[in-house]
Amino acid sequence: MLILPTACSSSGKVATSTTTPGPASAAGTETPKRIAFFGFAKANSFATATFAGVEQYAKAHNATAQFFDPNFDAQAQVGQIQDAITSKRFDVFIIQANDGNAVQLPAKAALAAGIPVVAVFTPLGPRFDTAEPQLPGVVSLVDVPTDNGSKLGNLGVNACAAKKSKPCRVAYLEGMKSLPLDNARTQAVKDILKAAGPDVQLIADVEGGYTQQSGRAAMQDLLQAHPDVDVVIGSSQAIAGAEAVSAGKSIAFVGNGASRQAVDAVKQGRWFGIYYVPPLTMGNKAAALGLDKARGGSVPTATAATDLAPHGGQLTRESVQDLSGEYDE
Repeated sequence: MLILPTACSSSGKVATSTTTPGPASAAGTETPKRIAFFGFAKANSFATATFAGVEQYAKAHNATAQFFDPNFDAQAQVGQIQDAITSKRFDVFIIQANDGNAVQLPAKAALAAGIPVVAVFTPLGPRFDTAEPQLPGVVSLVDVPTDNGSKLGNLGVNACAAKKSKPCRVAYLEGMKSLPLDNARTQAVKDILKAAGPDVQLIADVEGGYTQQSGRAAMQDLLQAHPDVDVVIGSSQAIAGAEAVSAGKSIAFVGNGASRQAVDAVKQGRWFGIYYVPPLTMGNKAAALGLDKARGGSVPTATAATDLAPHGGQLTRESVQDLSGEYDE
């Protein structure tokens, strides 16, 4: 697996930072730094894996980390960030935003208070087609949603080619239709499927969510309306739920996630492919960036999450064999 030197490998070993450390980072006697991690939700395995990477790096580098859980509520997350600024208890903010637009104002306030802000996975701002920071001063470590969607679409088209079904009937289980990020990703998926021509048909776009339960419910409804679906794309959690209610069906699944279960499903041929962004590695990298920034170091302003993954994160059975995944669903 191709991993940057600041990242955590699939073995879980913490590596050292490649950023330029400030004088305090080498002191060893400084007061431990405090990281506030604002994640999607503790109920989401991807978010908890990201935090595990943050916490792992923090413990190895004289720092602590705390998870603030908004349970997928964007406004609750805004309030948590505002309260953390007021408390003056934290030296670094790592924001995994449920809504990158909603958290812009509190992120600006944190920067104005002298708190380094690392945007992890979700862009902070209205654009979903760039890894560059959209707020001056923010350190960006994001998964570009349109790139994510395009690669999911490509995997879907390749799955259709492998099935040799004409027309190939594709369903997309969108995460949450209320989230601008999901809307941008969904449109990118649709654009790729449409560009593939008439032999690839998007027959359904339904909300699949980010849990096995929501994916199971969405798939049950989908199969009632479209029992002949050939390819289903969605979050790895939703696809795991969808697979569970698709016994006896010849469906090529494409998952959006890097869990051990998702990797194993591709290795075993049960799923066609996955879009792989390693959250533990990403959490390690986010903590390294934030702590080095807080300690006066020079850090890159923008890093694409796919730089932490092999093959740009677009994996099939042939390319996934050396991976083990970084978290459990």
